[in-house]
Amino acid sequence: MGRVGGMVAHRLTRDEARRIAIHAQLLAEPRPSDLVQVVERLTILQLDPTAAIAPSADLVLWSRLGPAYDPAQLTRAIEVERRLVETVAYIRTPGDLPAVIAESRAATHQSARAWVEQNESFRRDILALLAARGPLLSRDIPDTSVVPWPSSGWTSNRNVTKMLELMARQGQVAISGRKGRQRYWDLPERVYPVDLPDLDPDEAARLRDRRRLAALGIARSGGTLAPGESPFVGVAGEEAVVEGVPGTWRVDPTYLGLPFEGRTALLSPFDRLIHDRVRTEQLFGYEYLLEMYKPREKRRWGYFALPVLHHDRLVGKLDATADRRAGVLVVNALHQDVPFTRAMTAEVDAEIDALATWLGLATSRSEVL
Repeated sequence: MGRVGGMVAHRLTRDEARRIAIHAQLLAEPRPSDLVQVVERLTILQLDPTAAIAPSADLVLWSRLGPAYDPAQLTRAIEVERRLVETVAYIRTPGDLPAVIAESRAATHQSARAWVEQNESFRRDILALLAARGPLLSRDIPDTSVVPWPSSGWTSNRNVTKMLELMARQGQVAISGRKGRQRYWDLPERVYPVDLPDLDPDEAARLRDRRRLAALGIARSGGTLAPGESPFVGVAGEEAVVEGVPGTWRVDPTYLGLPFEGRTALLSPFDRLIHDRVRTEQLFGYEYLLEMYKPREKRRWGYFALPVLHHDRLVGKLDATADRRAGVLVVNALHQDVPFTRAMTAEVDAEIDALATWLGLATSRSEVL
């Protein structure tokens, strides 16, 4: 222990800090076995339509649960059992909804609030229609907006979807299921548990910080926010410093001193272990950028490269594509950030083959790895 600002702080090596992060993300041995418990720990599964290999949420769950995971289990947990819920852009456990909704209400931008107020009759029309006929796809909901959403970007002429998403973030409507990539919308009392508590913004923020730190293990208190889930945890947990890394951290003491048995895993580009790129570089010495929006000739690692975790290090990127028509997982390249030993190569190859088997594909390697 050491002192930071007059407070006693935990002193961690980088190895210890990495292992805490890996433990928190359920990427050490032994593997978890329960899907809902995994989401409870991770707090979120980010939804993304890209499926060059498999949807991100499924990749995240497969990397934790292994071959026993079937995507149909996730659909059932959301749409039939209601043990999980889909919110805008994420899958969560119902217990996190009160804090998420309270935080969203407090954070809604004034311009969005003004647009909803200008379209109060539109909002009421949606609620009345869902009450009478829900659940409904957005295409089945008429656009009765008075003022269009003021955007020249991708949200132009998508007033129904924009209003539904704003209402969902406020807890006024809910996503009840899917038809392919299209979402069904309904009243929250038909989807969410009854009697969810109302939280004030401060209480919600404290709860969200604690939950986020439990999922990350070690994180910064604050910093520059970007769109999406925050990587910061306020004053949750306890203060820590990491050898060779500037500044202070917050650590969940639950993970301090745990024995560590690592394994090899292939991660989604949206995996929370690597989502905070600054933390990833500082703790793991690992550079990563999702290159799907780059022109092909400017990509270093591939369209949807999967980060490769080996025990307590991030050691490479797998450039692969699922060619379902041909029935193969095509391995275009395996980029090694560090020279692989024979044992590392064997473990990574085994994980690639395990991924292909889980997808119901054969493995096709286009280069000698």
